[in-house]
Amino acid sequence: MTAAGTTRTRPQWTSTLYLLLFLLVLEPCFVRSAEFDPYKILGVSRRASQAEIKKAYKTLAREWHPDKNKDPSAEDMFIKISKSYEILSNEERRANFDRYGQMEENQPFGQSQHQGFRSFHHSFYFDESFFQFPRSREFADSKYLLHHAQFNSEVLPDSFRRPYLIKVTSEWCFACIHIEPVWKETVEELEPLGVGIGIIDLGYERRLSNQLGAHRAPSIIGLVNGRVSFFHQAVVREHLRQFIEDLLPNTLVQKISDSNYLSFLEAWQVENKPSVLLFDQVPVVPLLYKLTAFAFRDYVRFGYVDQGATHNTRLLRQFNVNTYAPTMLLFKEDTQNPVDIIQARGMKKQIMDEFVTNNKFLQVPRLVNQQLFDELCPIKQFHRRRKFCVLLITDQDQAFAPGNKAFLEFAAANKKDVLRFAYVYQQHQQPLCQALLRNQATLSPQVVLLERRTQAGKVLFRSVGGGWNGSEEDKYRLHGEIELLQKDPSYLSSDATLPELNNEMAPIFIIRWLNAAYDYFLQVYDDLLYSNWREMMPILSLIFSALFILFGTVIIQAFSEPGENKPQKPKSKEQPPSPEDTTDRGTSSRPPKKDFVEVTELTDITYTSNLVRLRPGHINVVLVLSDASKNVLLRKFAKEVFSFSGTQTLHFSFLNLDKHRHWMPALLRSARPEDLEEEQDFSDFTGHVLALNGHKRYFCLFRPVFTGDESGGDASLSDASVCSSRKSRSRSRSSSSSKSRSRSHSREDGAASKRGSSRATSIELHHKLDRLGLWMERLLEGTLPRIHVPAWPSLDPNSSTSHS
Repeated sequence: MTAAGTTRTRPQWTSTLYLLLFLLVLEPCFVRSAEFDPYKILGVSRRASQAEIKKAYKTLAREWHPDKNKDPSAEDMFIKISKSYEILSNEERRANFDRYGQMEENQPFGQSQHQGFRSFHHSFYFDESFFQFPRSREFADSKYLLHHAQFNSEVLPDSFRRPYLIKVTSEWCFACIHIEPVWKETVEELEPLGVGIGIIDLGYERRLSNQLGAHRAPSIIGLVNGRVSFFHQAVVREHLRQFIEDLLPNTLVQKISDSNYLSFLEAWQVENKPSVLLFDQVPVVPLLYKLTAFAFRDYVRFGYVDQGATHNTRLLRQFNVNTYAPTMLLFKEDTQNPVDIIQARGMKKQIMDEFVTNNKFLQVPRLVNQQLFDELCPIKQFHRRRKFCVLLITDQDQAFAPGNKAFLEFAAANKKDVLRFAYVYQQHQQPLCQALLRNQATLSPQVVLLERRTQAGKVLFRSVGGGWNGSEEDKYRLHGEIELLQKDPSYLSSDATLPELNNEMAPIFIIRWLNAAYDYFLQVYDDLLYSNWREMMPILSLIFSALFILFGTVIIQAFSEPGENKPQKPKSKEQPPSPEDTTDRGTSSRPPKKDFVEVTELTDITYTSNLVRLRPGHINVVLVLSDASKNVLLRKFAKEVFSFSGTQTLHFSFLNLDKHRHWMPALLRSARPEDLEEEQDFSDFTGHVLALNGHKRYFCLFRPVFTGDESGGDASLSDASVCSSRKSRSRSRSSSSSKSRSRSHSREDGAASKRGSSRATSIELHHKLDRLGLWMERLLEGTLPRIHVPAWPSLDPNSSTSHS
């Protein structure tokens, strides 16, 4: 019984013991999870605004910063403060924490408790640092940490030579731990190939993360040529490797076969670069070759040959390539024989870099930009490191080809460490050639020995006499000059300051613009595809601002047309408007653009441009005056026409009768008789105003009348537009116009007997232009009769020619 009873109670005791142990193990997890409350850490309530949270964060960050606070727990507290601010500053993460206690935005809703058990399981068996807050960063990762200054001074310029793979993480990032094994494997694979590795901590490098646009952890960034690209696929080693390959340009390595290898090797003259052929068994270009080609793309051209393809047999047989190991052949000017060969089963990055670095220039390269000149002919620093440059100034014409070939043979036979051979086309680098040849024109190639002294372009040089034709005598003379230079560097007797070389390989502006536009639209597409609205906001703001300005300008212009859409006041039927009111109302609709009226005198110089060759649709309003009436009439004329000076088709001038007395009679004589009235008297032209249309050859005439008598207002108004055309006058107004003319002429006949000395008293000068404003209104309305002339008379009385 006892044994049986003992046997029955043992399972109950053991199960209770296991349950207690399990709860004891889980207790630290729940205690730590309950202890972390971002609201308590920042000291704010759950209803605090973003401004209050930000203010509390700045205050606590200054207080607990490890550089200022020497408390041993300051670093841990500062990390907690940063993590709390990361959660509460993001509305989505803050809502998740308030509802489910979640602290990671990529954790599914309502799974915080299950995630805690799974995290405990993984940390218990695999990663003991999971519950250690804050995690102590591994020593291997510390060498990849990037800072803002280091990134801009080192990593960003280096991204033009090799791509970078950057991981964005933080101390409290749980998802970062899940991708850590894949990240380590990827780093171990890609770093030996030449890929740069970097790690950014969001908690410490906010400025750098904002510059890159990385606002969440974990994130993986690719950096090539200064351009940032985000990785959006599943974190798998194969995907990361493909991500790096996609960042590289597609034209780095050219596929070579039996049909195109000759054209590839012979392109050294155009590209001014050596050529490298890579032989391997795989059909796809290995990533190692692409990275090497990217690093040396400015110096060497790369081609890839698949040894397993059937269309490459002739190429393999010609160069006797071993198909059992990867092989690299480097060619320079000689396309039949490679200058260097490397073959190894385990091709390493260091071996390939050293192989290309030692052969990155042609034997005699052409100076096509300043960078090549600086590397080929460096500035003298020490006596033992001095380099002398032997420069051939020639041209690309076929007549210079034998001399250029002879110079290449001479350079190949006289290889020395202190000598650098190069040539330049005089047509492409004229400033450089003029500085070395002392602005002397030369028809034959010239050889110049030079040594660079300063970064500002100062050189010592000496021209080899006799030119260069490639003969044996020229080679012997050049060899002697080089021997003298090596014995005595002071042999270079001339000095000059060379200008910066033209970049012959730079793409034209339209190509650069298209490439920049392609990168820009590619970035916009990527941001739209993955909804990176934080980065898209400046672009969208710029687009909507431009559209707002554009449509706003169109709307303002549409509603700013003068007087067309403005409502007009209805005319009163009881009281007809006076001529002064009509003039004021008409002129006020065309405000002048200036506060003065520009009046030009018609002279022999301005006559043709202001009248004869006047543009179609333009009218020149001319005031006729004399020396005695000039000041008074000009002031009155400017006052009357000031309201019309805003019209762009009107020009204002005056004609002096004392200088050109014959012009008015000649103009009236040339007019058609039916356009002039027989009763008109033109004994005195002072105060007359003409509206001249030079293109259609007609004019309208304004005659001054006395306006002292109010009863004769209608008569004076009719006489003000005395230039009449019977064809343009309607029959309905002919009777009233004839009566008005009879009254006007009766008054003029009475005044004709008193003309002479008493004329100035009857018609004052300042009253002659009283009705000019109303006449100008009728001119703009097109209701004035026109007097046509076959040609404009000349201002010169001695000239019999007329302007047609």
